Amino acid sequence: MNFSIRAIMANDDTAIATIIRTVMPEFGASGPGFAIHDPEVDQMSSAYAVDRAIYMVLVDDQQRVVGGGGIAQLTGAAPSVCELRKMYFLAEARGHGCGERLLGQLASKAVEFGYEQIYLETLTGMDAAQKLYRKLGFKQLCQPMGNTGHFACDHWFIKEIV
Repeated sequence: MNFSIRAIMANDDTAIATIIRTVMPEFGASGPGFAIHDPEVDQMSSAYAVDRAIYMVLVDDQQRVVGGGGIAQLTGAAPSVCELRKMYFLAEARGHGCGERLLGQLASKAVEFGYEQIYLETLTGMDAAQKLYRKLGFKQLCQPMGNTGHFACDHWFIKEIV
């Protein structure tokens, strides 16, 4: 199966919200303090239609949205730090190198937007994701940065991109 990546469009909002609400509980991330409860989940296209932000979707051969991920300014941090946000794929899209491809495109956009670091939060159990982050040069932190409101996450990573 071939997958392509493009910027989110308004007609993708329902699909990506469903993906987020499907995948996060698979990893035990459905309770308080997780991104599944963020108000932007239902309107991702408009939430990322702001300066220095982008959300991209992964689509399959039938142009069906099967995943996505985005970047935006990390709330409560220096303007040089962006956050990787809501990167989730349906099971059928995992293991095909799509995460690495999407992160590469998002990192390029981050540099274009003037960011110097990419920060992310995740949790115990998302082992494949953490393996990918380490492979791509993310370094684990001992404590969270910024003010994401995701107090239930217990792993934090950062990567220098310039």
